Amino acid sequence: MSSSHFLSISTFVFALAAFFYLAALIFRKPRLTLPARWTVVAAVVATTAGLLLRWVESYQMGIGHAPLSNLYESLVFFAWTAGVMYLFVEFKYKNPLIGAFVTPIAFLAMAYASMSPNISDRIQPLVPALKSNWLIAHVATCFFGYAAFAIAFGMSIMYLIKARNPEKIEGIIGHIPKLDLLDELTHRMVLFGFLLLTGGIITGSVWANSAWGSYWSWDPKETWSLITWFVYATLLHARLMRGWEGKQIAYLSILGFAAVLFTYFGVNLLPGLHSYGKV
Repeated sequence: MSSSHFLSISTFVFALAAFFYLAALIFRKPRLTLPARWTVVAAVVATTAGLLLRWVESYQMGIGHAPLSNLYESLVFFAWTAGVMYLFVEFKYKNPLIGAFVTPIAFLAMAYASMSPNISDRIQPLVPALKSNWLIAHVATCFFGYAAFAIAFGMSIMYLIKARNPEKIEGIIGHIPKLDLLDELTHRMVLFGFLLLTGGIITGSVWANSAWGSYWSWDPKETWSLITWFVYATLLHARLMRGWEGKQIAYLSILGFAAVLFTYFGVNLLPGLHSYGKV
């Protein structure tokens, strides 16, 4: 099987996992979270196989680079990091229904990569700026950070839904984690993602200096990465110094993830040094 077959399979497996989690949440069937969990494991394994095969195929084509160089590959890698991060959270904190708000994000990333007519899934040679040993370090730190922010976003949505009327919401869908746990997990995921995003900005700056002769050039993606960093820095500062929690943190987390999405997708509409992200 080729890498495209594995990645196509993983798209549908992520969809199945999202279906199981949503069914468990909506119909109050917690037993469905067990097959949901192992479905996520299967999706992550299939995506891992697809990425590794794509890496091997690039060498067979005489190109030879990690599958992290264009929009298609980055979307697949984001779905993979989201799956890996979510499994860690579920196994550590034993609250599987968080998956109902996270696995749909991974599925949508895979579906967009696979089905959008504007995204090519061809293995392509690296543009000169990407021919660097910093490629894997920069992309890995950024996207694991994005995955942590995606999980924080999902937990923030859960928090706001439950906070509106805890008893009523519990009666309708039930089994959503307690508000204080959601708040604490949101903070931990944001802190983890913030550290990784900081590492991604640093490695990107070093890479930019070697590729373009400048550590910072106010390219749209660099600028919006910094804006995203400031949003999450504000969240962490507000929690540590001002004692913000609950809804305030949830809203900032959602705002931060909106900035992540614009950093990832929106800047591709603007001219800049990162315009290769469109292909």
